[in-house]
Order: sequence, then structure tokens, then C-alpha cells
Amino acid sequence: MMKRNLKRNIVVIAVLVFVGAAVYLNWSYNSRWGAADAAMVAAEDAAMMAAQEEYTAASAETQSSPSVAVNAYFDEARLTRQSSRDEALQLLEQACAGDETSQEVIDESMRQINAMASWNLQESLLENQLLAKDFNDCVVMVSDEGVTVAVPAPLEGLTDTQVAQITEAVVSNTDWPAQALNIIEVTE
Repeated sequence: MMKRNLKRNIVVIAVLVFVGAAVYLNWSYNSRWGAADAAMVAAEDAAMMAAQEEYTAASAETQSSPSVAVNAYFDEARLTRQSSRDEALQLLEQACAGDETSQEVIDESMRQINAMASWNLQESLLENQLLAKDFNDCVVMVSDEGVTVAVPAPLEGLTDTQVAQITEAVVSNTDWPAQALNIIEVTE
């Protein structure tokens, strides 16, 4: 009985040491590498805004079929999101590939890769929830800076109810507060 309690106590202490080490490493990596994620987020936001501008130009040309232009915007935004994530993933993999790459760089790259995978899951979940709430289409971008949601909207804009639905979906499925939410209204 005494031997069993001793083993259990040793296991509990070991787990606590590992958790403490993980928290410390996460804190130290985040304080050292925080600026790189902001640059990636800025590039992704710029790409989404560029897609918005392209959509606006395309919708002016195709006044006879606005739904085609709206669909083109969302398709382009998804493609842009995926392309920027693929480029970031490639850069992270290259950072790890060097023969003299430090363990810290490898660990940070793996943390960022895990974060991107988590963002992809959250984006899919949020998009599915918004589609279930009768939005015709949407694109969600989750990052270290917050959440950006692009949804189709009539010329007069989204209703308060629609904004509340989007906000509720984001707040309940991510760790971000409503203040970190950016809604892009894509006019039909």
C-alpha cells in the first residue's frame, strides 16, 4: 500500500513538473516570438481586404448577376486564406529543416503549426454554424489577432440580429471576446 502511494505521488509530482515546464516554455516562446504572428495576420487581413476590393470591382462589372460576384468573392477569400496558410506552413517547415536549427526554433515552429491547425478547425466549425443560421455563405479567418468573418449582406447592411448571431457563434466557439471580432459585410 505504501509503495503504491509512493508511486502515485511520484507520478503526480512528475506531471506537475512537466506542466510547469510546458507553461514556462510557452510563456518564454510567446514573449520571444510574438511579433512574427502579427506580420502573418496582417498579410492575411490584407489579402482578405484585397479580395473584398476585387469583389467590389467585379460586382460593378456584373450588375446583372450579383450572386455570381458574391460567390466569386467567397471563393477568392477561401483560396487566399488557404494560400497564405500554406505559405506560412512552408516557411515554418523550412525553419525547422536546417541542420543547425535550434530546438527552440523547432519548438516554436511546431507551436505555430499547431495553432494554425486549431484555427482551421475553429474556422470550419464557425462557418458551418453560420451556414446553419441561414447565412448564404461565409468565410471565417481565425488568428492570433482575433476573428474576421465575411458574410453576404444586403445593401442596407446586416441586421442587429444577424450581427448578434455572428458574435454569439464566435464568442461561444473561440477564446476571443466580441471586441476581437471583425465583420466584413459583402453586399449582394
